Amino acid sequence: MLSSQQLETFRSQLLKMKDEIEQRFEMNGHYGLEEGHAHESVGELSSYDNHPADEATELYEREKDIALNEHTEEELTDIDRALQAVDNGTYGKCEVCGMDIPLDRLDAIPTATTCKEHAPEQVVSHNRPIEEGVLMPPFGKFNYDDQDENVAFDAEDAYQIVNSFGSSETPSDLTYPKDHYNDMYMESEEPDGYVEDYENFVGTDIEGKEITVYPSNQHEKYEDMLDEEGLMTIFGDLPGYEKDPYTEDEV
Repeated sequence: MLSSQQLETFRSQLLKMKDEIEQRFEMNGHYGLEEGHAHESVGELSSYDNHPADEATELYEREKDIALNEHTEEELTDIDRALQAVDNGTYGKCEVCGMDIPLDRLDAIPTATTCKEHAPEQVVSHNRPIEEGVLMPPFGKFNYDDQDENVAFDAEDAYQIVNSFGSSETPSDLTYPKDHYNDMYMESEEPDGYVEDYENFVGTDIEGKEITVYPSNQHEKYEDMLDEEGLMTIFGDLPGYEKDPYTEDEV
């Protein structure tokens, strides 16, 4: 149980914290939110002649002000609750279990009205902004090459197509300079929209049956390549023109 001197010390500390927050709100107008529009805080009259990037900056600053204001108001609410507990004679005791709150906890968090075990926020969130997954090298979760095989058109494929139109990098920027600007982007040798060449001229029904080959220039090139190598597949595991490549008759 806290002594009367300790209670008075914590009361003074809480009142000082409350006064500082109220003065801060008065000076900055609740982080500028008392203004009718974000323009008023930067002296603008309208958005008509502003660049979209400037508008985005103002929007970001406005969102930040809202977050800071909510955080500070929540802090002020916690102070008022702790001061009410002092007046009620319950300060220093957990609102949930009624046990004494350790003095070290009150020294660190004077607004605490619960013990550590019954603190409202027990779980530390590990959720991160989705943008971080994009920016993690090499493009974070978008790089599936070293994970489970994935032949779907994913974000990495989209990035490769967009980057094939050019970027700020030049061949001299790389450790191993490229011969052509078309080879500058990540895994530029990969085809766009498909994985294997035969996907461009082979189709099936919705159940994966009724395999059909559609004659085309790509099909002819594919067949010529196999004939030149004497193979039935690009994997090189079947001798050309073998009748039963996968099975052997039992004797």
